[in-house]
Amino acid sequence: MNTPLFIAKRIALNRQQSFSRFIIRLAIAATTISVAAMILSLAFINGFQKVISEKVFSFWGHIRVQHFEPFKVSIAEETPILRNDTIEKEVMKLANATNIQPFATKSAIINANATIEGVLFKGVTKDYPFDRLQPFLKKGRWVQFNDTAYNQEIVLSQYMANQIGVDVGNDLLIYFIQPGEEKPRTRKLRVCGIFKTGIDIYDKTFAMGDMRLIQKLNDWLPNQIGGYEVILKDYTKMDETSNEIYATLPMGWNSKTMREVYPEIFDWLNLQNTNKYIMIAVMTAVALINLITCLIILVLERTRMIGVLKAVGTSDSKIQQIFMYYGALITLWGIAGGLALGLGISYLQLKTGFIKLNEEAYYMDRAPVEMIWWQVGLVVTGTFLVCFLVLLIPSLISRKISPAKAVQFR
Repeated sequence: MNTPLFIAKRIALNRQQSFSRFIIRLAIAATTISVAAMILSLAFINGFQKVISEKVFSFWGHIRVQHFEPFKVSIAEETPILRNDTIEKEVMKLANATNIQPFATKSAIINANATIEGVLFKGVTKDYPFDRLQPFLKKGRWVQFNDTAYNQEIVLSQYMANQIGVDVGNDLLIYFIQPGEEKPRTRKLRVCGIFKTGIDIYDKTFAMGDMRLIQKLNDWLPNQIGGYEVILKDYTKMDETSNEIYATLPMGWNSKTMREVYPEIFDWLNLQNTNKYIMIAVMTAVALINLITCLIILVLERTRMIGVLKAVGTSDSKIQQIFMYYGALITLWGIAGGLALGLGISYLQLKTGFIKLNEEAYYMDRAPVEMIWWQVGLVVTGTFLVCFLVLLIPSLISRKISPAKAVQFR
């Protein structure tokens, strides 16, 4: 029989009311809260990063291929390039690429109900994968294309529609800015849909429509486009895939990841990783301090028991094992409670979304949850191992207790 484990269980399961029983409950509660806080931090931060990344990539893809212009801002109109079937095929041969689509943008001013707003009109083709944007569509539909002429429809953001006071089915005048011309070119377009991504840089800037309208306004040839957007299977490999694409491009073309186009969004996402590590470090420290304090108190309270065990010939290592088992049991109970609490709150948030957010600040109206199970396993395993090792400190106190003095201890 494992005597140290047997004694540790008897002490731990002792139902008599005592100060040590209160301390044990306090230590278990502290460990439970720490583990739950770590699990929830990981779940919410992973959720934030996933949702924001999906929104960024859904609207613009993962990689943008354009004419090389290092000094232009990300929302500037593109210098046209010729659509190239060979490049499209080479990109689609890459293992990480799933789609490549042409696009073009053009600056414009919207006029409706005596209100004007600036907008960057994003033109796409009939093959554009609108299914990726479907979660953002609030009203109406996406642009429908025909084979004869450009479609005279536009999809506005909800923010833009509210600003100028229009809804689906309303007509509005759009003044397209023409470089080198005194007057803009005016077009009357009908609002066919309203979208909302929750990302200000998109909702306050972009509208969508037919790329052939931009080609006509810019006097481009039918095979001239602003650039390509490339969609990937794994966004974590954006940089290496961008380098692979760049190696296939003609002279004067460039390949940029969305991290390079919108660094401020990804800097914000990276900051969440820092917050995650700080939270885990703080919660681990709280759990460790509580466990050490708890075990020191328990060792001191069991001084007479230690003296008796030493008097009957029990070795110091065996006595130390008793308190190591004792601490391990407390840690396991705390971890089990933290696991149940953390997963329970995560599941509840996933189903009900009861934790609400300010969408203007966080790009979403409720806290998202993304559970990565290997991270949960790492939290559980890491917490137990670290706590178990730290428990060596207070358990060493039992070695220094004298049997003669211990049996007289009150």
